[in-house]
Amino acid sequence: MKSDDDALFGAPTSDVPVVSASDPRVTITGADVVGAVGDEAPAVDPETLLPHWTDAPTGQVPIVVAREIADAVDPWSAIPAPAWREGEADWVAHEEQFDASLLAVDRADEDLRPWEFTPDSVVSDEEILDASPRPEATRAHRTRRTTREDPLSGRAARRSSTRSVSVATLTGVVLAAVVLVIFYLGAVPVTVLVIAALTLAAGEAFAGFRAVGAHPATILGLVAVVTLCVAVYEKGLGATAVVTALLVMFSFVWYLNAERMIDVVDGIGATIFVFAWVGILGSFALLMVAPHTFAHRHGLAYVLGAVILTVANDTGALFIGRWLGKRPLNSRLSPNKTIEGTIGGTLLTLLAGALILPRMHPWTMSHGLECALAMCVVVPMGDLFESMFKRTLGVKDLGRLLPGHGGMLDRVDGLLFALPTMYFMTHVLSLG
Repeated sequence: MKSDDDALFGAPTSDVPVVSASDPRVTITGADVVGAVGDEAPAVDPETLLPHWTDAPTGQVPIVVAREIADAVDPWSAIPAPAWREGEADWVAHEEQFDASLLAVDRADEDLRPWEFTPDSVVSDEEILDASPRPEATRAHRTRRTTREDPLSGRAARRSSTRSVSVATLTGVVLAAVVLVIFYLGAVPVTVLVIAALTLAAGEAFAGFRAVGAHPATILGLVAVVTLCVAVYEKGLGATAVVTALLVMFSFVWYLNAERMIDVVDGIGATIFVFAWVGILGSFALLMVAPHTFAHRHGLAYVLGAVILTVANDTGALFIGRWLGKRPLNSRLSPNKTIEGTIGGTLLTLLAGALILPRMHPWTMSHGLECALAMCVVVPMGDLFESMFKRTLGVKDLGRLLPGHGGMLDRVDGLLFALPTMYFMTHVLSLG
């Protein structure tokens, strides 16, 4: 019986040549040449015959790399054969030979997996543009106005009657007499006067906001102004942060319980704006009047000095401006304020600082002139600030409480900038 090796390689014969030790060739004992039939030797193609391992290299490469064009008759020729890739150039040369469409399958749209799609399911750019837009989310009622070149356009502007200089002068004289008497009575009456004036001024500012459709928390803002005045008088400047924080938190509660949805940003903004402008700036009067601020309780003299310098600046600007005024100081905000009036107000303020203030203890002429110079800068700024506020709202006057002067805020606009300036000037000049 033949063994497995005999069946595979054929039985050994006596015709196998004996290989000497000096023969360099390698032979497989017991193996026949493939294709041999009987004694006839097969025909060997010299092009496919591998060279002997001891011969010099020919530079040829395997056929899997140097591929030839497949036979068109071969049905498998459309499928690319395996490629031998060693370097990056081999991948670049053959990366376009793979067609990903061979992996595609025909499925209905409902059978497709989430990452698959058919050409029919792709939406073109034109279809996206023609699609109806999504409905916008509803918003609360807006009270903020769009920016216009003319702030008065589209607003319910109120026009005041023509002011009379004689009426304004008479009102100013009476008001000055009342203020001097109250200052003569002491700190407590002055405190009541300041709180009443600031409350009226804040109420006029809130009314101006409401006139143009805004929704400030008027009652909450007025309570905050009065609370700030009392707190600053009792506890000092540190109470400002506490009252301001409480106003912000209570404003949120105020608008949270509103009957209808309104613009909370504008509402809270208007409330805090008036509180800061009228309440915080005006509270410096209470800070100077408070008995614990200055060692010798000279706060009344400093507050009265700020009032005198502010009135002098306003009076000089009014009369000199009406007499000689031709060039407007800022025609966009207030065409009635002129450069000549500003110069006249500056001269009268310096005279008041040099001649009137030294008659009150502890004022001196040098301190009076130094504070008067500061007031010549900040008092016109306060007037222009209120003019900008009224121009934005589209109103001429914020009230009619004082004949010939308008409302209380029209009278104390410059003083609101003068009070904190006077307080800091007392520290800079080491006044006590």
